[in-house]
Amino acid sequence: MHKTLPGARRLIITWGILMGLTLISMLSAQLFETGWQALPLWGALLILISTGFKAHQVLMVYLNLRTSTPGWKGAFVGLALLTLALILSGYLAARYQLLG
Repeated sequence: MHKTLPGARRLIITWGILMGLTLISMLSAQLFETGWQALPLWGALLILISTGFKAHQVLMVYLNLRTSTPGWKGAFVGLALLTLALILSGYLAARYQLLG
């Protein structure tokens, strides 16, 4: 019998990883509670990298794209990466406008 849906164990492990990465993102954002200032570049990159990994896990495990064709995988992963690149470019533009 071919199993196409992820098992409960995989879902629970993925959920745990996603929660851990969310906590890392939250803690890195709280490290600099000095008012409304931009995060340092390393903090923003840490959040974006963990967000990218989380998006990939949701796509592959919860939406079960790992069993899909490469075209569908590429399209969804590409859109997620494009979204992260837009967020990073907005962060960098705002940061350098504040510094300049």
